[in-house]
Amino acid sequence: MKLRALRIFVPRQIKRWLPTSLFGRSLLIIILPIALMQIAVTWVFFDAHWQTVTSRLSDGLAGDISWAVESYQEDPTPASLARIADRAQDSMALSVAISTANTLPPRQPTSVFAALDRSLDKALSEHLDLPYWFDTVRFPGYVDIRVKVRGKVMRIIAPADRAWATQGGIFVLWMTLATLLLTAIAILFIRNQVRAIERLADAADAFGKGGDVADFKPYGAREVRQAAQAFLAMKSRIVRHIEQRTAMLASVSHDLRTPLTRLKLELALAEPSKRVEAMKTDLAEMEHMIDEYLAFARGEGGEAVESVALLGLIGEVSEGAARAGAEVAIDVDPALTLAVRPNALKRALSNLVMNAAVHGEHIAVSARPTPAGGMEIIVDDDGPGIPAAQYEEAFRPFNRLDESRNQNDKGVGLGLAIARDVARSHGGEVTLDRSPMGGLRAVIRLPG
Repeated sequence: MKLRALRIFVPRQIKRWLPTSLFGRSLLIIILPIALMQIAVTWVFFDAHWQTVTSRLSDGLAGDISWAVESYQEDPTPASLARIADRAQDSMALSVAISTANTLPPRQPTSVFAALDRSLDKALSEHLDLPYWFDTVRFPGYVDIRVKVRGKVMRIIAPADRAWATQGGIFVLWMTLATLLLTAIAILFIRNQVRAIERLADAADAFGKGGDVADFKPYGAREVRQAAQAFLAMKSRIVRHIEQRTAMLASVSHDLRTPLTRLKLELALAEPSKRVEAMKTDLAEMEHMIDEYLAFARGEGGEAVESVALLGLIGEVSEGAARAGAEVAIDVDPALTLAVRPNALKRALSNLVMNAAVHGEHIAVSARPTPAGGMEIIVDDDGPGIPAAQYEEAFRPFNRLDESRNQNDKGVGLGLAIARDVARSHGGEVTLDRSPMGGLRAVIRLPG
């Protein structure tokens, strides 16, 4: 059981460090194998080739230094030193001299590649029984080696390529440059492909919110172009469906209103009576119900998106509630604007505000930006409210919660459904909650 828990725990920990974007993951898929391959090649090169060559070079240099030291010990005269120096210079590319100092300097810092110092130190310790000192960083391209012999210090200056393989740094440099070049090329290609997907996502999001995406054209990889072409085909079908539905509903609206108008005219010419007044009431309710049905079915999908000032829009909506007898308090910053379909949002807000006016006497309407860059429009009332268990049920079309909200003979249960449909068509949502005023709170959340 513990092992199973461990297996589940480790991937979750790894996922926290993995990129979440397609660009990041694609880059990781390409760059990670390249980096691992370069590291493996470099490791094999240093372990199997460079260190072996360096060890042999260091061993050869230490042997030459041992010969010079032993030769001087056998004949520590100036003439012998001169012969040793000449032979070392001609045959071994070494500069040999006796230093005026009688002591060895303190140990110098190691080079960038500590393995070089370790290799040379090991070789010198194997060939020399005398105290020695060396410096690989003071003189670029040379190694300063000093050996204490017969109370004096012999100083040997050797080329760096006598001590180690100097081409290793160039190899590492080329490997690094190759990795950077491959990474740059991968970033360019991946970014170009991801940009096509991002444009497709932006176009789908804009179209879903009612925007125009006429300038969108498929490009990128074959699969991305196929997805883009499928999106354009879907867009054409949806637009055609909306146009056909709009034309049909306009015809239905005309056909229904014509007999209603005749009936209203006949009732207007009839002798006043209680029956006539009742018929007028029924006719007005029928006309209102037809308007509600058509509004719910038609929506506002064909309306263009515009940037509107929320204060003015909310003010227009609140005037109707004020005329209905409710007291409306508005708390909206005059500078707040939002890109929406004005008539659609106005209808959604009107449904929420008028619903609050029917069931409450005091209404508060406010708007505030969200941390994500969107907008919240809040409608509060002091009516009886709705039980929390019935919040979602209240959004069902043709559903009237008369038990929790006062009887509304005129409504057909489409106000909240229309409001949510409008909000979702903008990419937002409508939610219900308990109002601080004691009644119902309706919140429209719209993206920026």
